[in-house]
Amino acid sequence: MRVKLIFKKVDFILLFLALFISVNFYSQQNKAIKNIVLVHGAFVDGSGWEGIYKILTKKGYHVSVTQHTLLSFEEDVKAVNRIIDQQDGSCILVGHSYGGAIITIAGNNQKVAGLVYVAAHAPDEGESEADNGKIYPPAYKSLIKGQDGLDYINPEQFPDDFAGGVAREKAKFMAVSQTPTADVAFHAIIQNPAWKVKPSWYVVAKSDKIINPDLERMYAKRAKSTVIEVEGASHCVYITHPNEVSNLIISASNLGK
Repeated sequence: MRVKLIFKKVDFILLFLALFISVNFYSQQNKAIKNIVLVHGAFVDGSGWEGIYKILTKKGYHVSVTQHTLLSFEEDVKAVNRIIDQQDGSCILVGHSYGGAIITIAGNNQKVAGLVYVAAHAPDEGESEADNGKIYPPAYKSLIKGQDGLDYINPEQFPDDFAGGVAREKAKFMAVSQTPTADVAFHAIIQNPAWKVKPSWYVVAKSDKIINPDLERMYAKRAKSTVIEVEGASHCVYITHPNEVSNLIISASNLGK
């Protein structure tokens, strides 16, 4: 009789432990990811993310904004990985424009749970964003290639080509304060793209002049991304439509639910 009672007690303990483990695992799996890392693209810096930063931080997210130099693709990937490594857990990695190529590599970091592309390049193995841009040519003609190997956009055309929809005075300031970008960075060949093994989301800017919207759609379809298309949005969709972009980032953060 005593042996039976001992066995019953052991069975109860085992059942309790199994339930505790299951509930804890379910809780972890259904917990939203709170770390968001925002990666800027060419010709700009991280300040353009301010609107999205404010929206996400008000909702309780921990948001980090990278500031990479745009002088070397490899160094930019290292700079972004440095920020990812500082996170206290899993994160959602968000990239705009050239930043999409960066997150395609940096996204292999074990702390990255998902990728969000915002009017961004998402090259495949052996591809570069420069070559992909030839398949789906962009509408803008204002790129200036400096003799020093650094590219920039003609400031006179920057507001219309790059920053459509941004308040005119702000767009003009962005034009004169733009960060020249190393031309070789656009020709970096991608190896081991993270979107092949991690879930992704994509914002298509339907009036983008810098990246052809059809190229954006191709990237999203190939990666099997969850997609939104923003009507009338320029390449600066992350500035002009912060709510739409933030909502997609929030959806990505709930991937475990």
